[in-house]
Amino acid sequence: MNSMDIQKIVIVGGGTAGWMAAAAMSRLLDKQKISIHLIESEAIGTVGVGEATIPHILYFNRLLGIDENSFIKQTNATFKLGIEFVNWGSIGESYIHPFGPYGMDMEGVHFHHMWLRQQKLGSAKPIGDFNLQILAAKAGKFMRAKPDMKGSPLATIAYAFQFDATLYAAFLREFAEGRGVVRTEGKISSVQQDNKSGHIQSVSLDSGESIDGDLFIDCSGFKGLLIEETLKTGYDDWSHYLPCDSAVTRLSERMKVLPPYTRATAKEAGWQWRIPLQSRTGNGYVYSSQFLSDSRAMDSLSEDLDTSPISEPRQLKFTTGIRKQPWNKNVVAIGLSSGFLEPLESTSIHLIQTAIARLMTNFPDKSFNQPDIDYYNEKTRLEYEQVRDFLILHYKATKRDDSPFWNYVREMDIPLSLEKRIAIYKENARLYREDQELFNHVSWLAVFNGQGIHPKRHHPVANLLQEEEMERRMSEIHSVTQKCLNVMPSHEEFLASIK
Repeated sequence: MNSMDIQKIVIVGGGTAGWMAAAAMSRLLDKQKISIHLIESEAIGTVGVGEATIPHILYFNRLLGIDENSFIKQTNATFKLGIEFVNWGSIGESYIHPFGPYGMDMEGVHFHHMWLRQQKLGSAKPIGDFNLQILAAKAGKFMRAKPDMKGSPLATIAYAFQFDATLYAAFLREFAEGRGVVRTEGKISSVQQDNKSGHIQSVSLDSGESIDGDLFIDCSGFKGLLIEETLKTGYDDWSHYLPCDSAVTRLSERMKVLPPYTRATAKEAGWQWRIPLQSRTGNGYVYSSQFLSDSRAMDSLSEDLDTSPISEPRQLKFTTGIRKQPWNKNVVAIGLSSGFLEPLESTSIHLIQTAIARLMTNFPDKSFNQPDIDYYNEKTRLEYEQVRDFLILHYKATKRDDSPFWNYVREMDIPLSLEKRIAIYKENARLYREDQELFNHVSWLAVFNGQGIHPKRHHPVANLLQEEEMERRMSEIHSVTQKCLNVMPSHEEFLASIK
């Protein structure tokens, strides 16, 4: 090993972020040459509210070589085909943001352009009828994709999970410790820095033990023990765009029938989530304290539970935004310590996953090359901004005027990047995916259409197909999608078949 190579990695904090980092690094790095040490305190605990994911979690689990059925059983997981949004555009309306595609692209343009053309002709069926994930979610059905059935909607089934994040962290802890990661229980009492460079040299625990390292991963949550309390990195506050700054959570009993989707219901000053697990139901009300008191939020959450509560309410406070430098000196912040975007689209665990992947791509040596660090920070910020814009759209694209909160978000200024995207879609229904951003055209279409933003026209290439041929193809796609739905088992049946 070269003398400049990283030899010791110290992860500060456990939870989902800490143990995802530990598991991935123990899998990807040579444990004979690089030691990984994780420090956490059971007395501090974790936030543990992120229980819903998006399909990218499958790649992470596969990278680790985790058996999916074992993972499902050990985390009380259910399958997730998308997110249902209730009362966002107007009260009484709902739509599903699916993980899989609408219909089939034709003549080199996205499917929705053909659907928009058909809609103007007055013969279009609801666009959700062309999406197998939406139909299956509504029908309570699920099955894994059949990739060998090319051309069939059954080949395109994309899914994620709803699971107990605490059990997932424990699952990953067992995996990581089995690959040599050393865990130390204890609270950090002080942090030692190099006098010249300011780099972290070691951390001291209440027990008196000192743990040194070359690279430190800060997974200490909102407080940012290393990245903020020690390095004073700074934070960019995005509360103007995403004013929700509080959440109250409460567990309730298991639902009798487990829906294969998460629900986000817009309320007086924010929104309420419902996440069905095999063992219980996760619930939370994300709201703005400027427009709603904590006590009223707790009452509102409890009043709207679908099943009886099994825990007391738990309060959380946060500021939406991002660290000015998620990687500063020899500290990389991952998870809540790097920034926070409310869990409206279940992106929290995904942002942990991409941070780990980006760090491994730009893995340093002891020189900590600044251009590499700058690149990491630039790409991290871009990712957060892209997700931020997608979340803002849910609030901005509303007709609601029933409370001061909805009046504020409907009228607020939004980032220029989002303004441009909305303007382009309104004019000609075109949707772009920039720099491999997380949410593709299917996601943007779901929210635009679901919340009542309609374009003036569609892509002109969609007009080149003969009307009779277009109608024939649309009818065939609709028929095939319905037939695929009919062969799918119920979500409950599929879960019961997992051994």
